[in-house]
Amino acid sequence: MSLRRVLLLALALLSFAPRVARAQGFISPTLGYAFGGDSTTCLSLTNCDEKRLSWGVSMGKMGEVVGFEEEFVYSKDFFGKSSLGDSAMLTLMSNLMLIIPAGPIRPYGVFGVGLMRPHVKFDTSSLELGKTALGWDFGGGLNIFFTHSFGLRGDIRRLKTFEDITLGVFGNDQINFWRGSVGLTFRF
Repeated sequence: MSLRRVLLLALALLSFAPRVARAQGFISPTLGYAFGGDSTTCLSLTNCDEKRLSWGVSMGKMGEVVGFEEEFVYSKDFFGKSSLGDSAMLTLMSNLMLIIPAGPIRPYGVFGVGLMRPHVKFDTSSLELGKTALGWDFGGGLNIFFTHSFGLRGDIRRLKTFEDITLGVFGNDQINFWRGSVGLTFRF
């Protein structure tokens, strides 16, 4: 075989060689609402005066199809507003991301497990009740990138504890709710 044919064959084979997977780090500050389930008496995000504001941050790595995310979110007044005290929900979830690589528009699904910490404090008696429980979440969303490193993000997730939670006057049941959020995404 001539040298020329060997070089052409080598170039042809190299063009079919797998490319190096490059995961990109990201950070996404988010703002959203907890609704439905235990967060309020509302059943949906619309037509509801009792949505619970939440804020947080997600960070992780995104590949072309698979990614990983660590999400931290805090919701004040999670069980409702009261002059007798306050309540909150803190979640820390580790999620597997499945991403559809569609150019600058990247839909994704998430599923994961983590810690959920509901907290209730009664001002009149200085009584504080809280419990950290293992929970899970699933959902989906969409990233729209305007540049390589900047975009907008929106998603909706269902969160639920694995075990029953008792917080004084609040029932002995699993905590479950929905959360919708929007935010910015910065890739690096």
